Amino acid sequence: MAEGKSKDSQEKTEEPTPKKKKDAKDKGQVPRSKELNTTIVLLVASISLFAMGETIGVGVTDIMRNNLSLDRELIFGSNKKLIAAVGATLSDMFMLLFPYLLILLVAVLLTPGLIGGWSFSAKAMAPKMSKLSFFKGMKRMFGVKGLMELVKSVAKVALIGSVAFFFIWTHFSELMSLGTLNPGKAVVTAITLLAWLFIFLSAATLVIAAIDIPFQIVQHLKEIKMSKQEVKDESKQTEGNPEVKGRIRRLQQEMSNNRMMEEIPKADVVVTNPTHFSVALKYDDKGSGAPVVIALGVDLIALRIRKIATENEVTIFEAPPLARALYYNSELNMEIPFDLYHAVAQVLAYVYQLRTNGDDVERPNSIEIPDEYQKYR
Repeated sequence: MAEGKSKDSQEKTEEPTPKKKKDAKDKGQVPRSKELNTTIVLLVASISLFAMGETIGVGVTDIMRNNLSLDRELIFGSNKKLIAAVGATLSDMFMLLFPYLLILLVAVLLTPGLIGGWSFSAKAMAPKMSKLSFFKGMKRMFGVKGLMELVKSVAKVALIGSVAFFFIWTHFSELMSLGTLNPGKAVVTAITLLAWLFIFLSAATLVIAAIDIPFQIVQHLKEIKMSKQEVKDESKQTEGNPEVKGRIRRLQQEMSNNRMMEEIPKADVVVTNPTHFSVALKYDDKGSGAPVVIALGVDLIALRIRKIATENEVTIFEAPPLARALYYNSELNMEIPFDLYHAVAQVLAYVYQLRTNGDDVERPNSIEIPDEYQKYR
């Protein structure tokens, strides 16, 4: 029975927590779709060729023309001059293609962030002996993910091959006529055809990417799912042990109660109901002039408040509706609600008369409080 429970607790059935997702990202575990990357790069390459194709074509034509019309002296002269000429040609070609290559580089770097965000992890780059395991390698090859990669590869080769064949077949005459055009026109036409080929290929890979993206996201979430025990352990690590937290809360409550009890001797009156509720009030003559709650409690704490008040000769005034209204609508060390000023003023006036005239003071027959405070029982 215990083994069954242990097995159930280790089954990864729980959705990953935000901390689990963050830890996985720190380790480089994020969903990635190579097909989406390929599609975006092909699209960017084709659009860039359409925009820059003529400039590149004219530049390549000029470079070819210059290199096919070298002087005899340069060819049969010093090797240094020939090497310098080749270097200048390569430099011109690089500068011509640099903007296009830069655009492709930006596309390659930014595209992976479209799914899962960008992630650079030193942990993912660190060598792992587990990756050298034969059995784990076979599991990766013949697992669900490996099977999906195989299906994708076969489908990709078949689809891209078909699209490329269709494009060449439909543009065969144009390809064959390139040799009859002047060099400048031939280069520009070839670049345009290449751009269209990229468009067709990206459309093909887009179909594969549309299937691959949801699969990668679902597979990633499945890989980082957590067992119930892992969720409990994480909760303990991030929020602390519930038993320890409960103990701390109890200690904090005890400390707060002790500080509250120390203030009771300073109270002017303790209003009770008379058994369940006790609220100690002090008139704030230095502040706003409103009575302040310096202690309040229910049941055992209420009894303790009354006991300390009695020991310190603090007047105890029984007024059940007022005691309940003060308890439910007041906060410790805060002024009482404005609507209860009149009722409390009656109590304090009675207390001050007791201090001045002794016991020969008539106690208020009834303490009236607003109707909305009558609901507390």
